[in-house]
Amino acid sequence: MDPRVKKMAKLLVNYSCRVKEDDYVRILASPASAPLVLALEEEILKKGAYPLIRLDLPGSAYIYYKYANKKQLKHFPHLAMHEAKHLQATIGIVDDLNTKELAQVDPKKQALRAKVVRPIKEYITDPKNKINWCVTLFPTYGLAQNAELSLTEFEEFVYAALFVNKKDPIQEWQKLAERQKQLAEILTAGETVRILGKETDLSLSIKGRGAHYNMPDGEVFTAPVENSVNGKILFHLYPAIVGGKEVRGIRLEFKDGKVISASAEKGEEFLQAMLATDQGARYVGELGIGTNFGIKRFIKQILFDEKIGGTLHLALGSGYEEVGAKNKSAIHWDMIMDLKEEGQIYIDGRRLVVSESWIGLE
Repeated sequence: MDPRVKKMAKLLVNYSCRVKEDDYVRILASPASAPLVLALEEEILKKGAYPLIRLDLPGSAYIYYKYANKKQLKHFPHLAMHEAKHLQATIGIVDDLNTKELAQVDPKKQALRAKVVRPIKEYITDPKNKINWCVTLFPTYGLAQNAELSLTEFEEFVYAALFVNKKDPIQEWQKLAERQKQLAEILTAGETVRILGKETDLSLSIKGRGAHYNMPDGEVFTAPVENSVNGKILFHLYPAIVGGKEVRGIRLEFKDGKVISASAEKGEEFLQAMLATDQGARYVGELGIGTNFGIKRFIKQILFDEKIGGTLHLALGSGYEEVGAKNKSAIHWDMIMDLKEEGQIYIDGRRLVVSESWIGLE
């Protein structure tokens, strides 16, 4: 086995999910990530915990959305909720063999299903339930092709971004955690945020909201006061991708927190369908700042792209309760802006700088 995979498993079990003896730990994956699943199983057993391996076959999601009728789409998976209530940790692995599998699926079907299963995700991510959760990625040919890299190049990219190419990955993440703590303190103390850039002038309030840094990957996030977002923003450098659909050149206009106008240069029909998912889909649930300068390029995979050092992202839809978010939605759709090339962010009137050497306010 690739020694980097073993290091990755140790990182996920011991650092990201802090697995303890007697914990029930679920692994969500496909056979494509079998080496990592086996390494995780080994590490979980060594901790005296209990691994629950849930494998999804490639192509099953497409079959589900093609043949499931409305009654089946609206059916709540009670067994999945029962399992969630007995977990202490869960690890999800992104390991697509075909990143475009759902590209032609009706977005209304995906939105309906997301709305139905939302309570399970909310239960797992609710801090009160004390479930340690983590989503990661295993390099596959499909993901490498989407990133326009060879598999070997993509593996090197992923393992560098996760620091598992280092001698002691956990020590590296602890160093980044200290830098992220500085940024979290700035956001927690802040009250107003203004984002400026090409066709962009957006203001919002984070007064009374917390900030949180999650690991691994590198991100600090908070939540805007729901009715405080006003102005316009353009996301033109990076496309927003979800469910195999790619939306480019997104323009959003907000009034009192709500999207009142939206357009896109590519994928506008999908954008409008997502905004129509539910009432919360037109509000911002998250403001995040990327802090991982080990991620050197955009790969069309939000798990990594939103963590690119020196970027910000806004997420339409649900936010995280631990930072004070109150917006509820079946969607959580991140849209990324590069602070070096297409915009700046100001906290209480002072420009926020997030660089490889320094984080602070000018």
